[in-house]
Amino acid sequence: MKKSRIVGVGHYVPDQVITNEYLSGMMNTNNEWIVERTGIEERRWFTPGKDTVTSMSLAASKMALDRAGVLAKDIDFIVFATITPDYFVPGNGVLLQRELGIQGVPALDVRNACSGFIYALSVADQFIKTGMYKTVLVVGAEIQSSALDKSDEGRSSAVIFADGAGAAILKAVDIDQHGILSTHLHADGDYAEELYLKDPGSSREVRLSPEIVNQQSFKMYMNGNTVFKHAVVRFHEVILEALDANKLNKSAIDLLVPHQANLRISNYIQQKMGLSDEKVFNNIMKLGNTTAATIPIALSQAWEQNKLKDGDLVCLAAFGSGFTWASALLNW
Repeated sequence: MKKSRIVGVGHYVPDQVITNEYLSGMMNTNNEWIVERTGIEERRWFTPGKDTVTSMSLAASKMALDRAGVLAKDIDFIVFATITPDYFVPGNGVLLQRELGIQGVPALDVRNACSGFIYALSVADQFIKTGMYKTVLVVGAEIQSSALDKSDEGRSSAVIFADGAGAAILKAVDIDQHGILSTHLHADGDYAEELYLKDPGSSREVRLSPEIVNQQSFKMYMNGNTVFKHAVVRFHEVILEALDANKLNKSAIDLLVPHQANLRISNYIQQKMGLSDEKVFNNIMKLGNTTAATIPIALSQAWEQNKLKDGDLVCLAAFGSGFTWASALLNW
């Protein structure tokens, strides 16, 4: 019997820094309004002609491979989490596979938005546990800025979302070694339209018509209040679920890495869990919400900052569109 362990992490964020002051020139907002509601001071947006979801994920994957001491040819399987692929079809996993030069290796795309990386991690974990694969590349990457409504009507979401990529290398290890203890996945489609991007949808007679363009239904919509109210409940529930499943209490957590949705949400969960500042990693202040990429980027930066020690109990948790929510508990 085997278990999976994260042996390397990497990330990439675009060079283009978008400050709150910059956004105030595009819409009716200001630094104080944004910081008070989200905690975000700046974020990164992609540079057209330079950054793609594929190029960003390639850079993050190469960093993770290097840190893990693993060669691309050793990868058995790719699980790619994104809701903003470079093409409508095919998914981004095969594009990354091509760039890595590992043709023939299977690639699976996961479309679970903010919970996407943990869903992808769980899929990879199960494949390793069954013995089907030994080395899996798990990626979360997004370009959200090109789908944002940057007018006054869309400012509640336009100030939050950003671009970037993160990657993790999972390897099969013996059951008595450090690694992933458990993952926990949930969804409730009753709230699908509270955070969604409607078009271009396949059920329309014409997927992209002048009417759709005029209605702006191809831009992100978010009911911020509803999302916030559900997030603070589900985050807490799914963290406790992971702890209960492993007969551990919250004091055992060495580092909580929450999806970077909103600093107010992270701070609320931190207070609810009674965790000190040193036990919660946040980077939304400088990078915004990169959807499926937030957790792997945060893990990579936490590793760089020596906040992840061998054997540390690490909890990952996410909530987002769907609604979906998930957690993972692991020994680093």
